[in-house]
Amino acid sequence: MSDTMNKAALIAAVAEKANIDKKAAGAALEGLIEVMKSELAAGRPLSVLGTFKVAPKDTPAREVRVPGTGETRQKPAGRTVKISAMKSLKDVFAA
Repeated sequence: MSDTMNKAALIAAVAEKANIDKKAAGAALEGLIEVMKSELAAGRPLSVLGTFKVAPKDTPAREVRVPGTGETRQKPAGRTVKISAMKSLKDVFAA
């Protein structure tokens, strides 16, 4: 498995594929991230270009075990993010 693509490499790849400069690609990616954050904060799921879905998920309060001591404690309810691959992304690995 290869190393994870960092932000600068992602911006450069998007700029090359879209035939735009790196500054415009960076601004587009930053805009996408801000839209995703605001939609998730408002509790709304979104689909990103038919490749993956991002949705907020409420987690219930539950009892957890502390590994170091073995004792149990109550973990409060919270929110997390669920990311699911859609068909076009799954097809990349199906071949």
